[in-house]
Amino acid sequence: MKIIVDARGLSCPQPVIILREALRSKDRASIEVLLDSDTSLENCSRIAVKDGCAVKIEERNGEITLIVSRK
Repeated sequence: MKIIVDARGLSCPQPVIILREALRSKDRASIEVLLDSDTSLENCSRIAVKDGCAVKIEERNGEITLIVSRK
């Protein structure tokens, strides 16, 4: 199951906290985090990698999607 986290408009550490909660979910194949800030992108990427996940970044129309999956 894919989890979508909409963290647009939130300032750190809120996106990181929400991502951590999603990472704890056992019923997920991947997490898509919608972001609009480079700072949030860097912090969320760092947390996902520390948790042993693979991270892919997609940018479309000024919005950033961080795709997090287990390795």
